[in-house]
Amino acid sequence: MGMTATPPATMDIPGLKLLRRGKVRDVYDLGDTLLIVASDRLSAFDVVLPTPIPGKGRILTEAAVFWFGLTQNLVPNHLLATDTSDILRVLPKGTVLDPWFDGRMMLCRKAKRVDAECVARAYLAGSGWKEYKTSGNVGGHYLPAGLLEADKLPSPIFTPATKADEGHDENISKETLASMVGRSLADELEELTLRVFKVAAEHLAKRGLILADTKFEFGFIDGKLHLIDEILTPDSSRVWEAKDWKPGKTPDGFDKQFVRDYLEKSGWNKIAPAPSIPADVVAGTISRYSEFLAKVTK
Repeated sequence: MGMTATPPATMDIPGLKLLRRGKVRDVYDLGDTLLIVASDRLSAFDVVLPTPIPGKGRILTEAAVFWFGLTQNLVPNHLLATDTSDILRVLPKGTVLDPWFDGRMMLCRKAKRVDAECVARAYLAGSGWKEYKTSGNVGGHYLPAGLLEADKLPSPIFTPATKADEGHDENISKETLASMVGRSLADELEELTLRVFKVAAEHLAKRGLILADTKFEFGFIDGKLHLIDEILTPDSSRVWEAKDWKPGKTPDGFDKQFVRDYLEKSGWNKIAPAPSIPADVVAGTISRYSEFLAKVTK
């Protein structure tokens, strides 16, 4: 018996102009629109891992499409279509798409991206916890003394970050953001970020889940801010089971912390190239992403 080949992490579309290849998504320029394809690549510590997570791209796309639909009355978004037959109609005649692409594609309007990650945090975890331990503040927000890891914050806070296509994003204060994009736009980004965060957190709370933090990206279409890229996926959000949460330790969640924990113990120096991921870690990651999708969209 022959062994079943591992599905590829990435596939190309011959004849289309590849605008950029991000850590996870490939973006094709179609003229007036963009075709965004979610691959099965996984990045950790800002390095793309050599081992694919089969089916991950479909889960990310389905989650993003769900959230775009749920939040479209709060803020418009760039999504036009996801069905393969609809997308084929706008691709050059004769384009053939491998079945691998089904469920991974988003046809989107072009937007002028705001070059900042718009992060909302309701709990003290990840880079926010590290910053708090060092300085007592997170992204310019001075917080009460004595908070523990994974503690709930008095109220959700807006902590933007620089947007990096390569390397590390860097947390910045709202004042720094305002100096980059202007006070009015910084205020609008904060208001929209916290508004969407509130609705998402309430949706998840009804399903026994905690939205600890997440990041959004915005861009201008016809002069108005729109949500773009991904939204509230396991790649961009830290989500926990409410029953597992207590201050003092970050609980296991549905994000890629499972992979980060493995890599932290592996001895890897966090400089490319990254090591391969063993089959049990791949399986555990797929399980967590799939469970996230099932709980969120039910």
